[in-house]
Amino acid sequence: MSSRDSARRTVPFGLQVLAGMIAGVALGLVARNLGVDPGEAGHPLAEALRIVGQAFVQLLKTLAPPLVFTAIVASIANLAKVQNAAALATRTLLWFAITALIASAIGIALGLGLQPGLHTGVAAEAAKAPSTTGSWLDFLTGLVPGNILGLSASTKIADGSATTTVGFNVLQVLVIALVAGAAALKAGEAGRAFLDFNASALAVVRKALGWVIRLTPVGALALLGNAVAQYGWPAMAQLGQFAFAVYLGLAIVLLGVYPALLAAHGLNPLRFFRGAWPAIQLGFVSRSSVGTLPMTEAVTESRLGVPRPYAAFAVPLGATTKMDGCAAIYPAVSAIFVAQFFGLPLHLSDYLLIVFVSVIGSAATAGLTGATVMLTLTLSTLGLPLEGAGLLLAIDPILDMGRTAVNVAGQALVPTLVAKQQGILDEAVYDGRAETPDADPIPAV
Repeated sequence: MSSRDSARRTVPFGLQVLAGMIAGVALGLVARNLGVDPGEAGHPLAEALRIVGQAFVQLLKTLAPPLVFTAIVASIANLAKVQNAAALATRTLLWFAITALIASAIGIALGLGLQPGLHTGVAAEAAKAPSTTGSWLDFLTGLVPGNILGLSASTKIADGSATTTVGFNVLQVLVIALVAGAAALKAGEAGRAFLDFNASALAVVRKALGWVIRLTPVGALALLGNAVAQYGWPAMAQLGQFAFAVYLGLAIVLLGVYPALLAAHGLNPLRFFRGAWPAIQLGFVSRSSVGTLPMTEAVTESRLGVPRPYAAFAVPLGATTKMDGCAAIYPAVSAIFVAQFFGLPLHLSDYLLIVFVSVIGSAATAGLTGATVMLTLTLSTLGLPLEGAGLLLAIDPILDMGRTAVNVAGQALVPTLVAKQQGILDEAVYDGRAETPDADPIPAV
């Protein structure tokens, strides 16, 4: 091993990412001070940060579908050998609901206590209905695959030209993988070759994933730098009270509720954050639970001691339906903000609806992206004006960083709690007294 490789491996991965984030903030501030519009001195730097960050997230998202498919099929094959597989699935969904309930209650309390809608400098002219909205029918359409690959395409027409974007619906990929895994088991010996091929494909995907994850410090630099350059912090001024309420709620859940749940299960909260921190960091800078999914699954298995067959099932499921930041705290505070801003009263039944949407709605919008979808679903359910969502779009990227970090933390937390309850958590790994073959969240290259 060369001295250069040795030096690189002695720097903890978390510190590498932290250094990238600090450098990103610095470069973002430089670009913003020089000007980020075309023709200004800072534009080339800002554009470079945007392109590099976008490429990094795109690489992660590209690997997410094959990872979800192969990991879920493998987990189905392995879970079939476990007697408590049904209990694992039931408890996972139950804890998704419990933590969402707690988070939404905290959001309601902060909205009522801080009254952000009455303390804002945003003009009413900024109110406009967003182009993307959510509805309860999205749950059914999101569950039924449109094709065998879970692919989707959308076309936008602007300035006389059409742009088609091809993406994937991770919830549909999950459904397809569940069906394929179950069918392979039912096929008996005839399905054995498929399962063997899937295991080989999973190993290949994990190896490629390791190469991409090693780029995380560079991706963190570019993503955070672009956020600072493009949005900065001045945009927070007009909606400062609202942003404070959201981030306070996120902090209470991340640093209060989650540690309390871990302690109640006899688990050291500091050990949890130490293990999950690389994924939480990546979620913060990437603003994508799906993009962070490979890292979340890796740390849940190798640093938190959750068995791979169960983690491969629970973490992808959580990445599509477990969003305490985007689907619980944020829509609760936002709905109260909109009601206060427009002078519309809310009653007890309305607050109960907010809780209901927070617990169930994240599944209803799992096939779509963005907290705006969840927000519009909440507003429409309450009968509040959708134009209120337009008031909050100016600072949404800044809020999305914290929301996604909490989402990712919750997606690692629930499998850890359930594994502990079911007696399958490797506590030696969780406590740092032992290592799994993939103890480092970056697979060996």
